[in-house]
Amino acid sequence: MVCTSVKEGLDCFFMSKEGCRFNGGTCHQIVEQCEGCQKVQEFPTGNYCLVFPDPAAKWRLGKCSMATHLKETNIKGNGKLNPLKASKRNFH
Repeated sequence: MVCTSVKEGLDCFFMSKEGCRFNGGTCHQIVEQCEGCQKVQEFPTGNYCLVFPDPAAKWRLGKCSMATHLKETNIKGNGKLNPLKASKRNFH
Protein backbone atom coordinates (compact mmCIF):
# COMPACT_ATOMS: atom_id res chain seq x y z
CA MET A 1 0.00 0.00 0.00
CA VAL A 2 0.98 3.63 -0.32
CA CYS A 3 2.51 5.18 2.79
CA THR A 4 0.42 7.83 4.49
CA SER A 5 2.67 8.54 7.48
CA VAL A 6 6.30 9.67 6.88
CA LYS A 7 7.10 8.60 3.29
CA GLU A 8 3.87 9.85 1.78
CA GLY A 9 3.19 8.64 -1.74
CA LEU A 10 5.68 5.73 -1.76
CA ASP A 11 4.64 2.11 -1.95
CA CYS A 12 5.42 0.49 1.41
CA PHE A 13 5.33 -3.15 2.50
CA PHE A 14 4.44 -2.22 6.08
CA MET A 15 1.39 -0.05 5.30
CA SER A 16 -2.05 -1.47 5.88
CA LYS A 17 -5.54 -0.05 6.12
CA GLU A 18 -4.97 0.36 9.87
CA GLY A 19 -1.72 2.29 9.38
CA CYS A 20 1.97 1.46 9.51
CA ARG A 21 2.71 -2.00 10.92
CA PHE A 22 6.44 -1.41 11.36
CA ASN A 23 7.94 -1.52 14.85
CA GLY A 24 6.85 1.69 16.53
CA GLY A 25 4.26 2.47 13.86
CA THR A 26 6.60 4.49 11.64
CA CYS A 27 9.88 4.33 9.74
CA HIS A 28 12.97 5.66 11.48
CA GLN A 29 15.08 8.53 10.15
CA ILE A 30 18.54 7.89 8.73
CA VAL A 31 21.66 7.78 10.88
CA GLU A 32 24.91 9.69 10.34
CA GLN A 33 26.50 6.80 8.38
CA CYS A 34 23.74 7.08 5.75
CA GLU A 35 24.69 10.64 4.76
CA GLY A 36 25.63 10.75 1.07
CA CYS A 37 23.83 7.53 0.08
CA GLN A 38 21.67 7.67 -3.05
CA LYS A 39 18.93 5.69 -1.33
CA VAL A 40 18.20 8.54 1.11
CA GLN A 41 15.32 10.82 0.25
CA GLU A 42 14.14 13.96 1.99
CA PHE A 43 10.49 14.15 3.02
CA PRO A 44 8.66 16.92 4.90
CA THR A 45 9.06 14.87 8.09
CA GLY A 46 12.84 14.28 7.66
CA ASN A 47 15.37 12.17 5.74
CA TYR A 48 14.49 8.50 5.30
CA CYS A 49 16.01 5.47 3.59
CA LEU A 50 13.99 4.21 0.63
CA VAL A 51 15.07 0.60 1.27
CA PHE A 52 15.10 0.01 5.04
CA PRO A 53 12.58 1.29 7.60
CA ASP A 54 15.24 1.20 10.38
CA PRO A 55 18.62 2.22 8.90
CA ALA A 56 20.40 2.12 12.27
CA ALA A 57 19.85 -1.64 12.43
CA LYS A 58 21.76 -2.11 9.16
CA TRP A 59 24.84 -0.36 10.59
CA ARG A 60 25.00 -2.20 13.93
CA LEU A 61 27.01 -5.17 12.67
CA GLY A 62 29.15 -3.33 10.12
CA LYS A 63 28.36 -1.44 6.95
CA CYS A 64 24.97 -1.31 5.31
CA SER A 65 24.62 -3.76 2.42
CA MET A 66 22.80 -1.20 0.27
CA ALA A 67 25.10 1.80 0.89
CA THR A 68 25.94 3.46 -2.43
CA HIS A 69 28.36 6.01 -1.02
CA LEU A 70 31.00 3.58 0.27
CA LYS A 71 33.89 2.49 -1.90
CA GLU A 72 34.87 -1.17 -1.86
CA THR A 73 38.38 -1.57 -0.52
CA ASN A 74 40.40 -4.59 -1.53
CA ILE A 75 43.06 -5.31 1.04
CA LYS A 76 45.83 -7.47 -0.25
CA GLY A 77 47.89 -9.77 1.92
CA ASN A 78 51.26 -8.96 3.37
CA GLY A 79 52.95 -9.10 -0.04
CA LYS A 80 54.80 -12.34 0.58
CA LEU A 81 54.75 -14.72 -2.34
CA ASN A 82 56.09 -18.20 -2.68
CA PRO A 83 58.89 -17.89 -5.30
CA LEU A 84 58.24 -21.40 -6.65
CA LYS A 85 54.57 -20.63 -7.31
CA ALA A 86 55.45 -17.25 -8.76
CA SER A 87 57.86 -18.83 -11.25
CA LYS A 88 55.17 -21.29 -12.38
CA ARG A 89 52.69 -18.44 -12.99
CA ASN A 90 54.99 -16.88 -15.56
CA PHE A 91 54.87 -19.97 -17.81
CA HIS A 92 51.54 -20.28 -19.60
